[in-house]
Amino acid sequence: MSGTSTLLAPSILSADFTDLRTSVALAEKAGADWMHCDVMDGVFVPNITFGPFIIQAVTACTRMIIDTHLMITDPDRFIADFIKAGSHQITVHQEACPHLHRTVQYIKSLGAKAGVSINPATPISTLESILPDLDLVLLMSVNPGFGGQKFIPSSVEKIAKLHAMRNGMNPGMVIAVDGGITEENAEAVVGAGADALIAGTAFFKAQDPVATAAKLRGLCR
Repeated sequence: MSGTSTLLAPSILSADFTDLRTSVALAEKAGADWMHCDVMDGVFVPNITFGPFIIQAVTACTRMIIDTHLMITDPDRFIADFIKAGSHQITVHQEACPHLHRTVQYIKSLGAKAGVSINPATPISTLESILPDLDLVLLMSVNPGFGGQKFIPSSVEKIAKLHAMRNGMNPGMVIAVDGGITEENAEAVVGAGADALIAGTAFFKAQDPVATAAKLRGLCR
């Protein structure tokens, strides 16, 4: 990714659900690379969002990559449904998957890219054995469950550690960061090694989302 624009993935969690098509069109106009879809079950995280039917609706509105983040228990039950609905990338949580290698291979067997996410308190070292098999790692820089939270500053050091590990084990893997991303902290996040920024509130609630997106995508490491 060195020398290239940062990937931007607006989180639909912060979009206007009364006019989803317009929200997706705004992300396209801003040059977003992925549409990030946060799926929550009220068990793994203290919130409930949506299921595959919203993925279908988003897919019908765009040709962007649909990046689906499953913050749910036992995600294997629903992976096929989300891929069938249009997800190009499926990210599961290390903390929710007792048989993580099997889950990752299952995602790939269905034709999607496979990612693993970890919460702020989960050490990077827990990814060492699975890293060579991944297309992306999503580092949570807030505790998952709600949008609009403040970025946890120690996440920058965590990104740098993952970047170093990635370079030695899986150079083609994407590092994405989700939670509290703003124009003020994005440069440090990208400088530490992040390739993709998940931006919900920072994009959809911005006074000028297109200008905000241009600043975020213009960052490179």
